[in-house]
This record gives sequence, C-alpha cells and structure tokens, in this order.
Amino acid sequence: MDMKWEESKKSYENYLKLEKSLSSNSIAAYINDINKLTEFLGNSFKKTGPDRVKLLHLKKFVEWLNEKGVSPRTQARTISGIKSFYKYLLIEGKIESDPTALLESPKIGRKLPDVLSMEEIDELIDAVDLDKPEGQRNKAMLETLYSCGLRVSELVNLKQTNMFFDEGYVKIEGKAEKERLVPVSSRAIEEIEKYIHGYRESLKIHKESANILFLNRRGKKLSRVMVFTIIKNLAEKINLNKKISPHTFRHSFATHLINGGADLRAVQEMLGHESILTTEIYTHLDREYLKDTIHQFHPRS
Repeated sequence: MDMKWEESKKSYENYLKLEKSLSSNSIAAYINDINKLTEFLGNSFKKTGPDRVKLLHLKKFVEWLNEKGVSPRTQARTISGIKSFYKYLLIEGKIESDPTALLESPKIGRKLPDVLSMEEIDELIDAVDLDKPEGQRNKAMLETLYSCGLRVSELVNLKQTNMFFDEGYVKIEGKAEKERLVPVSSRAIEEIEKYIHGYRESLKIHKESANILFLNRRGKKLSRVMVFTIIKNLAEKINLNKKISPHTFRHSFATHLINGGADLRAVQEMLGHESILTTEIYTHLDREYLKDTIHQFHPRS
C-alpha cells in the first residue's frame, strides 16, 4: 500500500513533539522543509509518495531550489530537514532504504552574526520614544534581551512568577521545556519595574496572558514578529548599518562576556546551549575581532 504524504507528515510531527520534545517553532520549520519537497513533486512528479522518492528526485529538487534563488544556507537547512524526515521513516520501518543517504548539501562558510557594540546597544535603547505609552515596555524588553541573552521566544513567554529580583535571577523556560536560571542586571530590573507599575498596570489584561510579563496594548502576549518590528524600526531610526534582529542582542550578550574573559561553560549555561560546540561560535567571533585589530594596528600588517 502506497504511503501518503499527509499521514507521514502527521506521524512525523507527533514524533518531533512527543519523542524529540521540540518547540512548536522548530516543528513548523521541519514540516515546512517537507512541504517544499511536496510542492516540487506536485509540479514535476505527481503521485510520488514518501516511500517512492529516489535520489534522482531529490537532486532535481535541489536544482529547483537553485532556480528559485534559494540561498545555499537555506538549501542546506532544507536538505537537513528532509534527511531528518527520512531517518525517522527508516527508524519506524516505513522504508527499507534512505534516499537521502547520498544527497549532498551545498558547501557554505560559517557565517558569523552581526554583533552590536555597547555604544550601539545604548544608542538603540536611547532611541525608544518614552512619550509613547508602550515606550517603557520596549525599553524594558531590550534591556532584558541584552541583560539575559534571551531567545525571542523566551522573551515573549517570560512569566512574572519567574522573576526573582531579590535574588537577582530570572527563570527561563527554554527549548525542549528545559529551565535555567539567568542573572538579571539591576538596570533591567529597574526598567521592568517601571514598565510593570506604569504601562502594564493600565492595561485590561486577557486572562490567558495574566502571568506573561510583556504584553501588547490588548493585554495579550506579544508576538515574535512584533519584537522583530520594534527592533527593526529602532535600527532605522538611528541609521544603524547592520542587519539586526532580537537574536543580535543574544549574540552581543555572549560576545561581550567572552571578550571580557568569561568562562565558556558559564556562558553555555546562561545561553541554555545543549552543546558547548554551539557556544564556541563566540570564541570565533572573539578571534575575528583580534584578527581585525592586528590588521588595523600591527606595523607589519
């Protein structure tokens, strides 16, 4: 009996949720990778179920991604997602051989993210218009992002009951429901308290968001997109010539700690990285900074 795409995607989604304990955002990304493949097959190889896909189909799929102008980095990410799907089908005994085994990803260099200097972070935060009702909320959010090195999903899900200001910590509910305690700066605490006793207290708060710290004007949890938009608008306001996002504050948090001599394991703990290899990208950033400094100032350069 031929395997159907929708059934396979549904069972894979359940596997990612229940066995891998991935977040809804991660699961959506994996399913989106498969959706790209099914879109291609629907155009060129109709009636090709998951169990009938061959290496030839996949190579044609990569050519199709190229023609659409998909970047090598995104192609690599998509191929990785499809490899994961077929690995699952193989483990479950739904296929006998993995068609992705010999599929190669495009070669990509390691892209080091943009990092903000302390002066740029201060300039961004100072650009917040405090005359607007939501101004203090935005200022508190940016201070929290930088002070704690949070992912944007962790920021929008931050709970009031997870604030331990007397001890100087916040409890973060990270990926795969893993919790960690992160020190919070006195400056961030001060801005959060101003926001709570000002803008937040003036809102009619939706009952489902009663414990969420950062709220929109309707008293509901902020969306990730809204946080992106706030930061993008501030960057434009100060003519910042860097590609930035909420994650830039996390990168900057880690880089500034490493540059200041912080222990890599401590930074790993604060960022909530499962593997220290992920944290090590910031030592590469540090080396890039050193290399640039030598090129700029060394008499032999």
